[in-house]
Amino acid sequence: MPDSPLKAKRVLIPVVAVAVLLVVAGVVTTIVHTRDVSLAVADLADGTSITPSDVEQVSITAADPAELHGVSVQVDGRPVEVRQVEGRMTLAGMKLAEGPHTLSVRVPNLLPWLPDTSVDRAFTVDATPPAVEVESAEAKSPRGPLTVRGTADGADSVRVGDQRVPVRDGRFEATLDSVPAQLKVRADDSAGNATERDVTVKVTHPGMRAVHMSASAWATESLREPVLAMARERRIDTIQLDIKDESGEIGYESQVPLARQVGATRNHYDARATLDELHRMGLRVVGRLVAFRDPVLGRASWESGARDRLTQNTSGAPWSAHYGEFAFTNFANQEVRGYNIAIAEEAARLGFDDILYDYVRRPDGPVGQMVFPGLTTTPEQSIVDFVKDSRAAVRPHGAYLGASVFGIAAHSPTDVAQDIPAMAPHVDYVSPMVYPSHWGPGEYGVDNPNARPYDIVRASVANFVELTKSGSTTVIPWLQAFSMGHNYGPGEIQAQVAASRDAGVPSFLLWNAACTYGSSGLEPA
Repeated sequence: MPDSPLKAKRVLIPVVAVAVLLVVAGVVTTIVHTRDVSLAVADLADGTSITPSDVEQVSITAADPAELHGVSVQVDGRPVEVRQVEGRMTLAGMKLAEGPHTLSVRVPNLLPWLPDTSVDRAFTVDATPPAVEVESAEAKSPRGPLTVRGTADGADSVRVGDQRVPVRDGRFEATLDSVPAQLKVRADDSAGNATERDVTVKVTHPGMRAVHMSASAWATESLREPVLAMARERRIDTIQLDIKDESGEIGYESQVPLARQVGATRNHYDARATLDELHRMGLRVVGRLVAFRDPVLGRASWESGARDRLTQNTSGAPWSAHYGEFAFTNFANQEVRGYNIAIAEEAARLGFDDILYDYVRRPDGPVGQMVFPGLTTTPEQSIVDFVKDSRAAVRPHGAYLGASVFGIAAHSPTDVAQDIPAMAPHVDYVSPMVYPSHWGPGEYGVDNPNARPYDIVRASVANFVELTKSGSTTVIPWLQAFSMGHNYGPGEIQAQVAASRDAGVPSFLLWNAACTYGSSGLEPA
């Protein structure tokens, strides 16, 4: 038992063993021989507290097992039965109530006029573990530090992660340099009782006013410079730069082995140099990582025989629909999951402030016509497990994790396997795509969502806020900065920004596939 206060104490008890009569010159002489009985009570020091299970570990031994013959054992003044196993006596099977007790081990003396000798142990049985409450486990940034505070009534020691911290008047506080997604807090008392708590570490996202930039757009000066001008004018404070996009291409020279093996890497930008430049400007950089729509990995996997890496139809062919033949990889496949997590972790190490997943879902369409080799749970739970594993990987490198989700996922989680309340505890923010052009008539009571951007965005964003309110997850929506069926200029874009703010969410990401934002109408912050 680690750090146990219980010690075996060996007691040498002199016992008169035998009297021998000798006759010398007619005189009867008594020679008294004594011997030392080497007796030990193991795992029970005097005055200690032990658990009920520890009582059964107490044993009584002697150097010569034959010396245990005739030894009597009492607990609280009453004889008790002990078990003799392999030359020792044990209290196994003895059930004692909580509270103080006394163990007495008595060795009878062979000469009746001499007193017996006994060994006594006063002890307390304690079956009540410490009461632990973690009041806060919060960091201002994934880069730390992390402060953990709480109470531990009845505890003698507390361990927060790998750090032992003192307990004073039933309270503890620890400061950790690293910020894990999950943290274990353990409290122990002197008896050996323990209580553990698994704590989700709270890291509140600072918010953002961001625009989307593809890797190729960033490499194009005519598209990059207007966005940098918006940043200099403080109209935006964040650049969303693609890491891996819908084509399956990685915008920089990734060193992830599978990415290089399947030919996914490109040289649109130097990741380290770009991040350094933007950080010097005081900008945050969100790396968008398209997870399971990945035709590069899909085609390479199918052609190499690793076909379980792809979502399939019931005939065993790659699922295609409107995405293309090899477009959708299999979210249930461990190699596919590991590939995306490896890219996310690399990007976090490079210095991306956030990793924002997109296409972190199954393909839309009839799920009954799809096959996900290796899936052992529901698609929704599999996606939850994936983002949970992802945050555990990127958090130690100081990055936030976000997940782009369908707007309809708020009320139809099985449509694309995005269960928002289940996903939320495992990401730092969700980014619902609440583009007005993507809603049907009547959604949230809005007859023509595309023509009423304020109404549809406010209602849908408020719905996501409600679904995520129980934890520290925030909502940062994708807003529409493009025209589809209705002309979108500064007025429509600003209506969405205002709607999101009025729903309690001041942050946003603007999406325009062409990466042009001259008509966004964003005001300086």
